[in-house]
Amino acid sequence: KVVPRTVMFSGKAAPAYMNAKKIIKLVNEVGYVINNDNETKNYLKCLFLPNYCVSNAEIIIPATELSQHISTAGTEASGTSNMKFVMNGSLIVGTLDGANVEIEEEVGEENIFIFGAKVNEITEMRHRMCTSRPEDYIPESLKKVIQAIREGKFGERHVLMELVSTITNNNDHYLVTGDFDSYIQCQEKVLVCLILDR
Repeated sequence: KVVPRTVMFSGKAAPAYMNAKKIIKLVNEVGYVINNDNETKNYLKCLFLPNYCVSNAEIIIPATELSQHISTAGTEASGTSNMKFVMNGSLIVGTLDGANVEIEEEVGEENIFIFGAKVNEITEMRHRMCTSRPEDYIPESLKKVIQAIREGKFGERHVLMELVSTITNNNDHYLVTGDFDSYIQCQEKVLVCLILDR
């Protein structure tokens, strides 16, 4: 069984924040491919809402069933907006960072989808990454995604490969490579929950 999902990304990029602009470009390119694919378009939609602001949040937050707050543990980048989602009935997918820690304490671990490294694991994971070859620390599931980008399946390959290089040259500070498989496994749990809820 498949539960149809619309995945919305949103945010802003400061004029000089080139990586953020590349991330926004990648989201839009992936959305274009998914939304025009005859096999996926009735089950999955992907879109980017530009210039996220309070006015947009007032509409989006009450309508959201599943909100994702996936900052690296220990960066304190998961702010209080996830609390607003929870108060409006949304489930949370997240790392144990920032406000997610407090939410888990209040709602119980059975009512939040937690994935990824814990704060006490981050230093060791970064050390392992810096002393390994990329092929040894990038999971196979993520290698498939990178290969699809390299083949140009999501638009301008040279621009997007610049973004990919921020995690593939022993410089993945935010441990995307380390948390990726855990994120996929978490999404499988989410899918089961959504199916049972129907």
